[in-house]
Amino acid sequence: MSTAMPFDADATILSDVTAAVKAAGVTLRDRYTSHARGVSLDEVVAEIHANDDAVLDVLREPLLRARRGSQWAEDELAGGALPPGEWWVVDPAEGNINHVHGMEDWAVTATLVRDNQPVLTVVHLPLTGDTYTAVAGGGARLNDRPLKVSAKTDLGAALVGTGQARPGEDERTFQRIGDSVTAMLINGLVVRVSVPATMQLIHVAAGRMDAFWQFSDVRSGLVAGALLVSEAGGTVTDLTGEPWHTGSRDFLAAAPGIHGAALKALSLIA
Repeated sequence: MSTAMPFDADATILSDVTAAVKAAGVTLRDRYTSHARGVSLDEVVAEIHANDDAVLDVLREPLLRARRGSQWAEDELAGGALPPGEWWVVDPAEGNINHVHGMEDWAVTATLVRDNQPVLTVVHLPLTGDTYTAVAGGGARLNDRPLKVSAKTDLGAALVGTGQARPGEDERTFQRIGDSVTAMLINGLVVRVSVPATMQLIHVAAGRMDAFWQFSDVRSGLVAGALLVSEAGGTVTDLTGEPWHTGSRDFLAAAPGIHGAALKALSLIA
């Protein structure tokens, strides 16, 4: 049963969601150091969990309060379709591995997903203060500026990217990532391979990059960027060309002018 709501009903909570994500960003920023924390795997994992726990303590209740009756998707590394209804898909430290290694590519994200489609998102970068927002049907913005995807039409001139969705993916997925990078090195101009997905997808939405693909269904890294790119005029599908949703097996977000060529290049990856 559909729980569709008009754009206005989602837009009315955007300011509350933005405030909650920014407050959570202060917590994550205060935990940041410019040097790596943790040496052993156990120490690194402990730092990652500590970041998540600290931010979720600030973020969970305000989001659930902003939309009464919404539910919380607990596992940020989970994939696949969600049950019907409204769910908050949150990454309290998107790019957590970068944060604990003293790098700067990390953010706090919160996305409201309705019937497996993202309808509202906020991505906040605490180190720069930049905030990316989108509401389905209302466009995408960076702070107060509307976003628009790249106008490129030649894949050979394109800056594209991919990355690893989570540790411990199966060997075949890693092989496909490597094969796809080779295919895009041949067909594109430059390929970026980095994490997290959201930090590449905001560049696609802003027209700084031209495409991003991923051989994984980890929804917390895709829902925010999927909405931002589509609301900025981009094309978001799976790797068969069908419209993307949280139940899709893989993902491609691109400027419309190169989407077809990118899809063709990636379709050769078994």
